[in-house]
Amino acid sequence: MNYMPGTASLIEDIDKKHLVLLRDGRTLIGYLRSIDQFANLVLHQTVERIHVGKKYGDIPRGIFVVRGENVVLLGEIDLEKESETKLIQVSIEEILEEQRVEQQSKQEAEKRKVQALKERGLSIPRADTLDEY
Repeated sequence: MNYMPGTASLIEDIDKKHLVLLRDGRTLIGYLRSIDQFANLVLHQTVERIHVGKKYGDIPRGIFVVRGENVVLLGEIDLEKESETKLIQVSIEEILEEQRVEQQSKQEAEKRKVQALKERGLSIPRADTLDEY
């Protein structure tokens, strides 16, 4: 096997099932159909997988084009080990509701943290105001 630099090394991974973690935190699973010199990906039979605790749900997305700069992690899925997962698959509606509840509890915890800091005379800049600097 010859060494190929950069994204050319992924040519051997064409038509294999991959997991792609995006910069925004989403997880995609699909078959790699194409890749270019910028690491732009084309995934086929793609699902967006949402994890909450030990549960997960898959949202069908079909053909998905991913801009290379948004890829954090790309890995081939071992089809033999894929079925051995200890996670429980649930419906799309159930996982979206669990995700909403989890995000709401995180926001409430963050509000309590900010309030506790204010009571102690400390303040931290909010994420939405950081763009102003």
